Amino acid sequence: MSDKEYQAKVDRAAWLTAELNRHLHAYHVLDAPTIPDAEYDQLYLELQKLETEHPELQKQDSPTLRVGAAPLPQFAQVTHTVPMLSLNNGFSDEDVENFDRRVREGLDVLQVEYAAEVKFDGLAINLRYENGLFVQAATRGDGYTGEDVTANIRTIKGIPLRLHGDKVPALLDVRGEVLMYKRDFAKMNERQREAGQKEFVNPRNAAAGSLRQLDSRITAQRALSFFAYGIGALEGAEMPESHSALLEWYYALGLPVAKERAVVRGAQGLLDYYAAIGKARPDMPYEIDGVVYKANKLSDQRQLGFVSRAPRFAIAHKFPAEEATTIVHDIEVQVGRTGAITPVARLEPVFVGGVNVTNATLHNEGEVQRKDVRVGDTVIVRRAGDVIPEVLAVVLEKRPQPEPPRYVLPKVCPVCGSHVVREEGEAIARCSGGLFCRAQRKEAIRHFSGRRMMDIEGLGDRYIDNLVECDLVTRVADLYKLTLDDLLKMKRLADERDGTTPETVQQGKIATKWADNLLEAIAASKNPPLERLLFALGIRHVGESTGKTLAEWLGSFGLVRRAPIALLRVLPDIGGTVAEAIADFFSEPKNQEAIDALLAAGVAPQGEHAPSAKLREKLDDIKLMAALGIPKMTEPRCRKLVEQGVTLEKLAQQSIFSVYGLPADVAAALEEWMAQPGNRDQVAALDDLCKGLLALLPEVVEATGALNGKTFVLTGTLPNLSRDQAGAMIEAAGGKVVGSVSKKTGYVVAGAEAGSKLAKAEELEIPILDEAGLLALLENNK
Repeated sequence: MSDKEYQAKVDRAAWLTAELNRHLHAYHVLDAPTIPDAEYDQLYLELQKLETEHPELQKQDSPTLRVGAAPLPQFAQVTHTVPMLSLNNGFSDEDVENFDRRVREGLDVLQVEYAAEVKFDGLAINLRYENGLFVQAATRGDGYTGEDVTANIRTIKGIPLRLHGDKVPALLDVRGEVLMYKRDFAKMNERQREAGQKEFVNPRNAAAGSLRQLDSRITAQRALSFFAYGIGALEGAEMPESHSALLEWYYALGLPVAKERAVVRGAQGLLDYYAAIGKARPDMPYEIDGVVYKANKLSDQRQLGFVSRAPRFAIAHKFPAEEATTIVHDIEVQVGRTGAITPVARLEPVFVGGVNVTNATLHNEGEVQRKDVRVGDTVIVRRAGDVIPEVLAVVLEKRPQPEPPRYVLPKVCPVCGSHVVREEGEAIARCSGGLFCRAQRKEAIRHFSGRRMMDIEGLGDRYIDNLVECDLVTRVADLYKLTLDDLLKMKRLADERDGTTPETVQQGKIATKWADNLLEAIAASKNPPLERLLFALGIRHVGESTGKTLAEWLGSFGLVRRAPIALLRVLPDIGGTVAEAIADFFSEPKNQEAIDALLAAGVAPQGEHAPSAKLREKLDDIKLMAALGIPKMTEPRCRKLVEQGVTLEKLAQQSIFSVYGLPADVAAALEEWMAQPGNRDQVAALDDLCKGLLALLPEVVEATGALNGKTFVLTGTLPNLSRDQAGAMIEAAGGKVVGSVSKKTGYVVAGAEAGSKLAKAEELEIPILDEAGLLALLENNK
């Protein structure tokens, strides 16, 4: 073949690729077919023949790649450059009005412009384009790490493999939803019936099952669709000024976007849009479960920022759930990965919202009591937000006779036997055996090994799951007993479970470098700073800041473990709730057993020291007496007792207090409290501990840094320093790093892409420093 003939084939293949992609876009995105199917098929076969004869002519955006590829052994993990966070939900007009109020207050404006869209009932996906070419697709996963489903996404004809136009960004992460149209779902189930195979329950399950196929050739046989609605990373192009402009830009790039979108103003505009979509919902070609509202201007979104794992600038307004009646056969409790105790109703199977429901959440003990759900009751069940089944109400006229007993939440964890606690003001009860409970095992180890805790490098979720599932690790202390043989056994069992055989094993080799590295990382974590060990234990409400306070003031792990709640309450920045959580954690014998095992395994905190001399001012009979939590005994009333000679020691010995001039009801409350079992001993033990501490403390308060008493907030990315480095420098100079901006904040240190914290600091007129300013401040205060 001459060079001229070959070049003609190159040109023809390029033209066919572009032409076929143009027709696909017109058909699947614009809904405006440009040629008959037969003509399209003829062009497709011509391109396929050219690529078969000359494989080098097949480009990455060739439509022939949409037929699927050979099966994968498993999905690879993908870390999202920008997290894919979820939305908070609203279910009523009041929820929407409150959302609008919060947004207006956050922006300090009278009215806000919103982008309103339908909320698809599908699967969230991130599409990555580099220089306009589709290169990767990943599921949302946990919001931070998803699965690589690139091969499956290539089969979706509505997704362009190359973006349209000349001015495409160098990097673009497109966020959107994969779903299945109602008509395609019906056709697929018809094929399933004809083949004698199980039908799918609803389009969402069908889409999820299709996207989770390891064999993308199966995915290619199922008609999936995609709509873009958000953005992640962007490089090499200007970010549009509004969400509506973003969607218009996407449309110009050839990406599918939903037609049912609008820009509205104010809460009434949102509610009007919701009503219109609700009316049109039955006739829509795909399933939706609500609508989504977002502040339209991206500058407004940046100013509002995020709270926890959801944006402040957006909300999902869900449609009312479908409902049905059924019978409660039993009420059991589930223990979540964080110890949350959730009552669950075991139901007579009932079809609700497109699925068969056999279990429904009862949320918490208070909800069970409020709804008065009992075993044997006929109940109304709904799928809350069209997702989670819940018991809505009891049909009292159908209650069995004689009446079943009222439900009472167990006092001990059904999994591990640790006592169940519920903090004041909280609806959720929790298992207290965080270090021991089997239900919390994976989460406890995952938290314990995290970068800001014990920092066990390489111990990721997959290894943690496998170690626990293979019964090689039953508590955190077991990590320090692992051997090379244990890790190789784990890998072998996991491969057998997953039906995979690594290439090295096929070659008769056993890779051990990964195991050696992990064992070294585990060994290197044995001597953490005390504050990091305390953070790693997973004590509720104890984060980095609280861990540092405990380490600084009490000095040793042994003292923290036995510190009574009254002593914890008088420490700075530790309120009653946190003190109770700490004391409750260490009061659980199974947690103490787990800690003893950890110490026996060689874990020992570094940098322990005597209690801070500043503790002397806290070990005051008045403060400690008030911290005991005696009803009606405020600090002024405790002062009155102390002024009359009632020390902690005398308090533990007396029974009558009406002689000290306290109001009759206060004296009665104090006498009643002292009469309760264990309280008198508690006071005596607190007095003995404080006397012992006072004898150890130096008289002179330790010297403090030049920035003592100053609080700092770090936000954004600094040019040279990590946040950890900047925070360590501030704390070394006596300052304190906190997470949120308030009127008490001394300085805000802001780097690139600083968000709402910077805006808050400007609003409160708090001094703002860049990295150079921080270094200068530290230098000047040496």
